[in-house]
Amino acid sequence: MRLAYFSPLNPIQSGISDYSEELLPWLAAWMDIDVFVNGYRPTSPVMSRFVVHDARRFPSLASRYDAIIYQMGNSPAHAYIYRTLLRYPGIVVLHEHVLHHLISWMSWDRGDARIYLNEFRYCYGSEGEALARRLIHGQAHVNFFDYPLSNRVISAARGIIVHSQYVRQAVLRLRPDAPVQLTPMGIALPVAQDRQLARARLGLAPDTLLVGSFGHINPFKRIEVALRAFRQLRPEYPTARYVLVGSVAPDYDVANLVHGLGLENCVHLAGYVDAQTFQDYVAATDICVNLRHPTAGETSASVLRLMAAGLPVLVSRTGAFDELPDGTCVKVDVDDDEADLVLEYLRLLAGDAALRRRIGGNARRYVAEHHTLTQAAQGYLDALHLWYPGKLPDTPVRPLAVASSPDSLCG
Repeated sequence: MRLAYFSPLNPIQSGISDYSEELLPWLAAWMDIDVFVNGYRPTSPVMSRFVVHDARRFPSLASRYDAIIYQMGNSPAHAYIYRTLLRYPGIVVLHEHVLHHLISWMSWDRGDARIYLNEFRYCYGSEGEALARRLIHGQAHVNFFDYPLSNRVISAARGIIVHSQYVRQAVLRLRPDAPVQLTPMGIALPVAQDRQLARARLGLAPDTLLVGSFGHINPFKRIEVALRAFRQLRPEYPTARYVLVGSVAPDYDVANLVHGLGLENCVHLAGYVDAQTFQDYVAATDICVNLRHPTAGETSASVLRLMAAGLPVLVSRTGAFDELPDGTCVKVDVDDDEADLVLEYLRLLAGDAALRRRIGGNARRYVAEHHTLTQAAQGYLDALHLWYPGKLPDTPVRPLAVASSPDSLCG
């Protein structure tokens, strides 16, 4: 079987870049895979095993392939994928059911309101188009999460792979007959790192309480809520530190937020880091805060990686995160008590190392049992057998070449 695979890859700063670089070697044991990117050279050594094309060449190459897989997310890195899949239907891996932010970036953010109007008309009829016109002229405001604008992608897909029941149900509400398959997100179980060596490399004292948030930093990650809770915690732990590891959304002035809270001396903005630095921060961290509300339905690779590393993680009790088993993480309600709960959970975990170890151990076992790369690859193979019958061999065509760690793990 010959597969065309569309995804952002490193150096594009996206969790899906890391996701694909881990998954592709497992799929390559069963088929020949060409990868299509948007006009850059991938930087991960993993990708030297694959033929990588500029996506602009795909129309002249499309007839070569038995199947196409599109990794679809809600960021500008997926604009070329969105355009291609509408013309050449294939299997869409829908990482989140909300695509409004991507559509906005592709259209009126770039001076072309027609696409935006067309999408609202397609999804919500004439009333939707009228609303879009008011939005464009600043006469109305909406929560993007209430208008997913994913109908066209869902309708065009030959098959849809999702990573949560939450997104599966969202897809079926829009298209009750949608060919949708739930497949676990696969995570490479990390080797335990030396905590004190990691702290030494990062310049952290051995006994410092370190709280961390990992992944792309934006307002929906509830960073302000977390930092305000941390500020209240500090009188009890005056040497405590907070680190934010990941790229920051262009329109989110998190540095000014830190300054306004008077936390410049104890909050570090690490930015998007390489794999070794990411692993050091994970090994050095005591408590992770990875909240998300509202949610686009995404399954967070960052959260699963932190759980796989055996860390206690605070998550929002919403969307795909609510599907994580109790006892493997700490779930924070998204109601009016959110801030108080974050503070109390931080206080509880900070004062009880045994509890941190117990939750972290449960988390690691859960990921090891339910989110392996073997399980993820099998889900893809099942989908290809279902939607492209007779194209996939019954046994591997080459030995499995397991990927090394991606260049960066901050998605």
